[in-house]
Amino acid sequence: MLKIKYPQALEEVLNSGLIKDIENERAIATHFLDSPEIKPAGINHFIYEDLCRLIGIEATDTRLVYEGAEDQLHFKLTNNDVPFPAPNNPKFKFIDLFAGIGGFRVAFQALGGKCVFSSEWDKSAKQTYEANYGDYPYGDITKISEKDVPDHDILCAGFPCQAFSIAGKRGGFEDTRGTLFFDVARIIKEKQPRAFFLENVKGLISHKSGQTLKTILKTLREDLGYYVPDPQILNAKDYGVPQNRERIFIVGFHPEENIKEFEYPQKKKKVVTFADVKEEEEVSVKYFMSTVYLQTLRDHRARHEAKGNGFGYAIIPDDGIANSVVCGGMGRERNLVIDHRLSDYTPITHIKGVVNREGIRKMTPREWARLQGYPEKFRIVVADANAYKQFGNSVAVPAIAATAKQIINTLFLK
Repeated sequence: MLKIKYPQALEEVLNSGLIKDIENERAIATHFLDSPEIKPAGINHFIYEDLCRLIGIEATDTRLVYEGAEDQLHFKLTNNDVPFPAPNNPKFKFIDLFAGIGGFRVAFQALGGKCVFSSEWDKSAKQTYEANYGDYPYGDITKISEKDVPDHDILCAGFPCQAFSIAGKRGGFEDTRGTLFFDVARIIKEKQPRAFFLENVKGLISHKSGQTLKTILKTLREDLGYYVPDPQILNAKDYGVPQNRERIFIVGFHPEENIKEFEYPQKKKKVVTFADVKEEEEVSVKYFMSTVYLQTLRDHRARHEAKGNGFGYAIIPDDGIANSVVCGGMGRERNLVIDHRLSDYTPITHIKGVVNREGIRKMTPREWARLQGYPEKFRIVVADANAYKQFGNSVAVPAIAATAKQIINTLFLK
């Protein structure tokens, strides 16, 4: 078996001048090296053959690739040190659209799947994604041809909630043009995956008086022909993490699968609390609130309470459940905790006032990672502000994993 060190191969590919798409150069290179048996999106077969030869795959091997004989590809990359490598003998293939930091990927790889394409526009999230899985995601999905996306069994997408410009007039595929759901739909239409798994905010149900969801379902069921059971709202707290986070899940199966029913996962009986994810050691003073900012939060809440509103900061007890972690909208302030283990109150950042002596602090990015169900080996390689944003935008991995298991069982154990 031919072996080549990953850093050396990546450097050679990036410096070869073969990849002309500068915006997606790193994505093409990392996807190629992660799955050399699959031509990555964004290059033609001639460039693909040149890349294969560059890293030592003979033309005969390349022809075997085209025929899909992956088990005959005698090639292995070594020393790509990532915590979540692709499985050596994958049971199925999936793609990861609007990938964020890879919550879908953690879940489906654990079930034996191999991700053959990922896409994400946020550069900081891409950095985190590559650090954990080895692939640098492609950028703007609207600029990638559906014909270029590799074949796959399951399409995963946590797409944004957007209004359709003429929803209700025809109520189908054409109505979705100009939205990111359209990009999901056009890829499904072209690649015909065996199944798909879509995630969105709970508000999708009532968005535009329900017309948005109605158009999505009509597109998936009638225009694309998939069996789509009624979407379900799942709460992360019911699947092993102490976070109150409701999201809508939409799954679908290709008509040729002849699947007529699907059961979403049952709630777990085990109750978990914030104490299960709380940092075991003393955390940095930078996470503790200043007296001035704490007073600002108290004044803010008092003003809203006087108006009969429930807005404002919240302190989560150790035996409690966290509010939904979100980026912006007081996401951090709605999830403050009490921690009396601080031994040095000397501030290390510029603050107004002094560090409070009540033990009130923000949760750490690692605690947010745990609230979203990411394993301890998940690497946080960005600054705190970006980490909070990334985890706040992420899917809750355990709820995704429980549903993914149901999808796989439905597909393969039918």
